[in-house]
Amino acid sequence: MAEAVVSMILGQLASVLQQEVEEKVRLVVGVDEEVKKLTSNFQAIESVLEDAECKQVKQKAVGDWLDKLKDVSYDIEDVLDEWNTAIQKLRIMEDENASKLVTKVCSLMSCYRFCCRRVVKRHDIAMKIKHINQTLDVIAMEKNRFHLSSIKGARGVEREITTSFVDESEIHGRDDDKKEIKNLLLSESSNGPTSLPIISIVGLGGIGKTTLARLVFNDHEVTAHFNEKIWVCVSDPFDEIKIGKAILESLRNVAPNVNEFEIVLRNIKESISGKKFLLILDDVWTEDSNKWEQLKSSLKCGAKGSRILVTTRKMNVAKVMGSTNFVEVGMLSDEKCWSLFSQVSFYGRNIEECKKLKGVGRRIVKKCKGLPLAVKTLGGVLRFKTTIEEWKSVLDSEMWELEDAEKGIFTPLLLSYFDLPSELKRCFLYCAIFSKDYVMKKDRLIKLWMAQDYLRTQRNKDAELVGEEYFDKLAMRSFFQDFERDEDDGSIVSCKMHDMVHDSAQYLTKNECFSVEVDYSKGFPLNSSYSKARHSMIVLKNSASVSTSIFHENRLRSLIFECDRWRDQTFIDISNLFNYLTCVRALRFYGKSIADVSSGISKLTHLRYLEVSENNYIVELPEAVCELYNLRTFDISGCHKLNKLPEGIGKLVNLRHLINYGSFYRCSYMPKGIERLTCLRTLSKVIVSGDKKACTFECLRNLNHLGGSLEIRCSGVDLGEINKAKFKNKTKLLCLVLWLSSDVINEEALEDFQPPPNLERFGLYQYRGTSRLFLNWMTSLTKLRRVQLYYWSGTELLPPLGKLQFLERLEIVNMKSVKRVGDEFLGMESDNLSASSSSSSITAFPKLQSLEFRNMQDWEDWDCQTSGRGGEDIKIMPCLRSLEIVDCPYLKTLPDYILQSTTLEELEISGCSILERRYQVERAENWVKDSGIPKIRIYENRSFSR
Repeated sequence: MAEAVVSMILGQLASVLQQEVEEKVRLVVGVDEEVKKLTSNFQAIESVLEDAECKQVKQKAVGDWLDKLKDVSYDIEDVLDEWNTAIQKLRIMEDENASKLVTKVCSLMSCYRFCCRRVVKRHDIAMKIKHINQTLDVIAMEKNRFHLSSIKGARGVEREITTSFVDESEIHGRDDDKKEIKNLLLSESSNGPTSLPIISIVGLGGIGKTTLARLVFNDHEVTAHFNEKIWVCVSDPFDEIKIGKAILESLRNVAPNVNEFEIVLRNIKESISGKKFLLILDDVWTEDSNKWEQLKSSLKCGAKGSRILVTTRKMNVAKVMGSTNFVEVGMLSDEKCWSLFSQVSFYGRNIEECKKLKGVGRRIVKKCKGLPLAVKTLGGVLRFKTTIEEWKSVLDSEMWELEDAEKGIFTPLLLSYFDLPSELKRCFLYCAIFSKDYVMKKDRLIKLWMAQDYLRTQRNKDAELVGEEYFDKLAMRSFFQDFERDEDDGSIVSCKMHDMVHDSAQYLTKNECFSVEVDYSKGFPLNSSYSKARHSMIVLKNSASVSTSIFHENRLRSLIFECDRWRDQTFIDISNLFNYLTCVRALRFYGKSIADVSSGISKLTHLRYLEVSENNYIVELPEAVCELYNLRTFDISGCHKLNKLPEGIGKLVNLRHLINYGSFYRCSYMPKGIERLTCLRTLSKVIVSGDKKACTFECLRNLNHLGGSLEIRCSGVDLGEINKAKFKNKTKLLCLVLWLSSDVINEEALEDFQPPPNLERFGLYQYRGTSRLFLNWMTSLTKLRRVQLYYWSGTELLPPLGKLQFLERLEIVNMKSVKRVGDEFLGMESDNLSASSSSSSITAFPKLQSLEFRNMQDWEDWDCQTSGRGGEDIKIMPCLRSLEIVDCPYLKTLPDYILQSTTLEELEISGCSILERRYQVERAENWVKDSGIPKIRIYENRSFSR
């Protein structure tokens, strides 16, 4: 970690010296020499840091020396950040003055006052640099006591990778275990004397218990056998209420807003009564049977054949849980270990390379002693080493002699960590801030790394892309697991860390990262190590609160608060909190943890990441937020009562992410200053109006770095202005949703819209026109995969969406005036067919896979008159897999191209009384039974919406 911090400091020192030359920003006389001296000292120390990092594991004195070095490094980083912030304020003030018409006298007085403050600030910073240099002199001298060697640069060049990480879905050596567990889950004879058998998978950490449980959980036969499947990560401590609520959330697909254990148990009973369920309790540690008995009793009302599957490291835990069957997971055989190791470490190599490295590789695998996590981790290390000498250095490492590891698993993780480049080390260790089994959202994690300046900037490459690369490299080395993927593009959305990997990260950070759960009934479990924390996460439970005085002696650089967003009370009094967080760079309040944001937040001059999300208390934000000149990420998502942005938002010229979806429901405008935020990569929602003092379409003109999704709400604005936003230049914008003004209709402007060229998703909401829209520009978007049309009224005909050659998903919701859907929807009206008569084959919706109609209250007919017309070969929706029709009570029948579809895999009809009567499975007109559609859901007399 010290190596990473020192490397970052050297870059910042170089930047200060460069500013002196290029921008004529002078330090106080003599301090430029102090900066050069700092640089020299840090360079001398940096050369031996890699050796020191390795030796600290066995030599406590070296570890203590590194701790002192880290402390002084953080101090100098703060001082340099103050310097850069002062320069930044000067630039912003100059820009503001240049844009205002002020009198000569006012200008002179303002200039005089600012110059005085600037001299004082420079002198203050200069004194801090001198003081730090004195401390660093002593630390630099101390390093000679340890006889450290300069070994930097020994790491080989990483080989080019063609995928984000190795596909590890193929599990090695667990076929027999999987078969045994499946038999226990599916066999009626395994019920025995109890109505609810409990099967425990027992084995060492890193042996593959969770992987095995997940393999069974996702098995097709198991899925078909049970009505409900529930997965809960238990971990330590065993929290009955938390586990019960997790079970309920899985059963009902919504987080339960209950906290009384009796109510939770009652709801569980109601939800599983008469149903055959499979409950996985992963990573159980408790040996107190009393904590389990009540929850266990509530689960006994399920149908016969229900099962509970437990994973644990201890046999005694399995017995306390009342297990009826035990599956002890043993070590992998040498050959199975070698197979797994080869899959990872030999990825992308030719046969000759593999032969050359095979002998050393087999000796390394033997040292892993049959533990899959160890094998996989070392495979990830060696995948990037090209020479046999590099492989031998791992085989002969002193790390294998460590005695603190659990059954050898710790050593491979240490070897993998010390092999990382310095920039990846700090990113990995930062993850120790989260509690065990915490679901880490990838995008948020990258933004938190960015807040700490962990991402080494590269020319012509955004920091966010660098963060993606860092994440992928850590994933490839098996530091992350349990990946959740985006259903559209398959990209990783979130992940977890194996608990032993988490233990390793905490061990290596030496209490720099501190995670604690605060329960009202148990108090605040602080210990002396908390005062050393630099990054902290506090989880508030059961009406717990936190006194800000605990941060008095603290120098936190990250502080994350999380609490249940459904609660109706606050937990943190922030009136004094900001006085103690003068070093903080990332601050997160999730849920109803605070009632407001005070003006004292302006004191947090280093702040780069600020999140106040899922909060129903906050109504407005103070203008003081706009004094946070270093802010990169501002997340106010889910703040439903927030009614405006601060007027001075344009001062945040370094802001890259303004995440505000789910907010501003009562807001009719946004400040014009949005136009100055030209660094923005994310802007979730913007409100444009016709008021020239507010944000207009033209204010978006220069925001050309915008990417991801953007929702635009029009408030009394003429759509004729829309092309002033220059969306055609926003090549990174992938999703655009337009909410139109209810009182302004301009079909011509919609027809002439010049969209972002790489749009993948487009939504048009609240169209009130009576004319039928054609939107021909949509046909030119070759990447458009998803279209959403919501809340239209006036027009009776749908656009000819069948012409969209690349469309895969279509959602049509709340079309109040549509009574008929026919050939015009397919783009196959007679005029169109005549024009295309030269072609013998016509396909409407050639790539559409998912189609949804919801809340179409007047829709009666869905037909098609094109079949066989003119002798053409007409195909309609040849790739359709999923069809949902919800709350369309007057729809009479489905068209032939749906009834005769051979690709449809999933059909849902709900709240459609006529269709329900026509296509119920029990009825005579029973095409459903013979259709071959694997999943059919037809709900009688029931209506619901998402």
